[in-house]
Amino acid sequence: MTATIIDGKTIAKEVRSELKIEVAKLKEKGLFPGLAVVLVGNHPASESYVKGKIRASEEVGINSRLIRRESSISERELLELIETLNADPAIHGILVQLPLPDHINPDKVIATISPAKDVDGFTPVSVGNMVIGQEALLPCTPHGIMHLLQRSGVPIAGKHAVVVGRSNIVGKPISLLLQRADATVTMCHSRTADLASHTKQADILIAAVGRPEMLTAEHVKPGAVVIDVGVNRHEGKLVGDVKFDEVKEIASAITPVPGGVGPMTIAMLMRNTVEAAKRIGK
Repeated sequence: MTATIIDGKTIAKEVRSELKIEVAKLKEKGLFPGLAVVLVGNHPASESYVKGKIRASEEVGINSRLIRRESSISERELLELIETLNADPAIHGILVQLPLPDHINPDKVIATISPAKDVDGFTPVSVGNMVIGQEALLPCTPHGIMHLLQRSGVPIAGKHAVVVGRSNIVGKPISLLLQRADATVTMCHSRTADLASHTKQADILIAAVGRPEMLTAEHVKPGAVVIDVGVNRHEGKLVGDVKFDEVKEIASAITPVPGGVGPMTIAMLMRNTVEAAKRIGK
């Protein structure tokens, strides 16, 4: 068996095309979705990520506003900026690009963002609402994974999903979203004893542990669907948390790195911004 490749680039393009049509209809009604991206300092990776988000915004038709601040900005000044954006009726989504300088507490910054404009889905209120199944803007990467599965026709209800990784950004929220879709979920992590005994039970295996090529063929049940969230620089190239060349010969479907989950994260950011605009504009 050679796995079907789940093409995140193609699916993300479909999502953006749908959103472009939706945004055009909203503008006809006088609603112009707006996204503010706050970039502090000049972290090279952050610069690259922000460019991608601004480019996607322009493609979809979202009015994006890039707000740059020097790394010397005080925490108080940054919090005041966010409060100003919270009150700005032209802004429906606020994203503060991480990481922040060491003297700024990222948890405090995230908690200051209005949950109604929390397009990253990171605020405590957003996370709490997600946990109890209330309306919330969902974290972009887990939300993107769910779209990859659903749009690829992967059955979720009644299936056994195993999540490797317990981060607040991916591992914990994707486990909740899979449960919401009626999967039975096992959570593992880097210190799970006899990891393979758990992962080999998975119908759907989510690798989000942040270790290059940690999961190999011996960790995967034949016919499993494998979603690789990892992005690691290893021996001069980008690789995931899954040893792709081995696992694709066993899995029924697999995401590549790059080109799998990554494009969906930005697509879901655009989707969240449009959804926030619709909710705020009611």
